[in-house]
Amino acid sequence: MEQPRTRPPRHRQSPQQPPLSPQGTLDEADAVYRTVGSPRPRARPVPPAVLALRRLPSPRLTGIGAGLFAAAVMFSLACLDWLLFDGSPVVYGVLFLPVSALTALWVRPADLVTAPISVPIAFAVGVIPISGGTGGFGGQTMAVVTALAVHAGWLYGGTLVAGLIATVRKVRLMRQRRRRMLLAARTARSTRRPKG
Repeated sequence: MEQPRTRPPRHRQSPQQPPLSPQGTLDEADAVYRTVGSPRPRARPVPPAVLALRRLPSPRLTGIGAGLFAAAVMFSLACLDWLLFDGSPVVYGVLFLPVSALTALWVRPADLVTAPISVPIAFAVGVIPISGGTGGFGGQTMAVVTALAVHAGWLYGGTLVAGLIATVRKVRLMRQRRRRMLLAARTARSTRRPKG
């Protein structure tokens, strides 16, 4: 009767141990080089306002989407202003500032330049219900132009808010990209084996 052959158990080397050369020593080419970085600094405590902002939804709108969002919200707010406050330009201007900030925060990184452009257009669209024009299309157009001229301070303020937020976001993106490139270059240099 034949007995099945049994194989002797194979011993596997653990992945932490480098392979030994025939002489039983480590080769210089097989040595593992590690870079020791500086210890991470302690994390600063995050203010409660920043934590509250982080909990807000963070959609990523395209340039056109951001413009449509701002225009639709400003038109809706202007209609509410007309119904509740009889078209108060101060209420409309105050509401324009957070809409400008949200538009600049929610636009995609690739479309950051569109935020300061679409915000003034949204202001002009929203000012139509509260401009108070009469006498057909010509009278309404003149009322909108007059309202834009009279309330230019709010228009410039909201545009400035959107421009500043978009600029800060762009600078942060550029710094992150530069940091990643430096880290990739450092990693490539450290993994390159010395020629001996």
